[in-house]
Amino acid sequence: MSTPFEIESFEEYLKTVRDELPQSRKYFRGQTKLVSDGYALKPSIGRYTHLLNKSFAERDELEREVLDVFRNHLVTHVQHLPRSEWEALAIAQHHGLPTRFMDWTTNPLVALYFAVRETKTDDEDKPMNSAVYVLISDPPRYTDFNRRERTAVKPVGDLATTRVRETSGYEEFGVDELDSEEHAKELAEPSQVSDQEEPNGEPVSPTPVTSPFEINENVIYHPPHISPRLRAQDSVLLAHHQPFEALEERDCLEIIIRHDAHDDIRRRLDQYGVFDRQLFPDLDGIAKWLRYRVFESKGTL
Repeated sequence: MSTPFEIESFEEYLKTVRDELPQSRKYFRGQTKLVSDGYALKPSIGRYTHLLNKSFAERDELEREVLDVFRNHLVTHVQHLPRSEWEALAIAQHHGLPTRFMDWTTNPLVALYFAVRETKTDDEDKPMNSAVYVLISDPPRYTDFNRRERTAVKPVGDLATTRVRETSGYEEFGVDELDSEEHAKELAEPSQVSDQEEPNGEPVSPTPVTSPFEINENVIYHPPHISPRLRAQDSVLLAHHQPFEALEERDCLEIIIRHDAHDDIRRRLDQYGVFDRQLFPDLDGIAKWLRYRVFESKGTL
């Protein structure tokens, strides 16, 4: 894995992210342990090595069965029932079930928080460096599959066949209320229209939305905001088509965060509002923030 950066300060990290990383779309992941220290970049389910004794088909069936059981219990615990296996697996991941999803973020400061929030020690009780990993391979996104399902050519209506809509008042701001609602519905429930035609007159054959268990490459999935945490952390999920294998080295850059910089970086992140109570907007986050402020950093409220 390429490791061109070793960070010794908060400012150096900001400069590295701003000036040194590729200009393509990037996703970040903070880890308290380095890949070289044995914490490979793989989904949580891939860390259960005893499952490697099963065949691929057996592991796949096990994942599906576990998700089915989890979905059967959702109805009494959530207000939003998942509309697809993608959403169901995202909820399962959020609540700690081992899945083929891996947590990433579009916010480099959020990744830095997860890298330095706790300084790990080795077997000799010496503090260890942490790291922020940058996904640079630019995998396809789940929304890209949705776009492929939509009709490439939209039939043009006329006054005799097109319903005239009343204005909503949003047009003044460049926003059409009905179009926005329809667009949101399309994103949530991809079109399955099959009676449209290509320019050559051939019918369009819609491609079903791919299940996370049936993908043949890694896919970026932006989960619905089922929790304020997901929104606060700018969370995205990487669905692995081979969840028991780590990401290839060419897919990522490694930004090492030196352990002796952790304390100062934690203080700076707290000052900039990227810390426990902001990233975990619930009682757990408040408790973690108070623990840090009063007991860990010996500061004041």
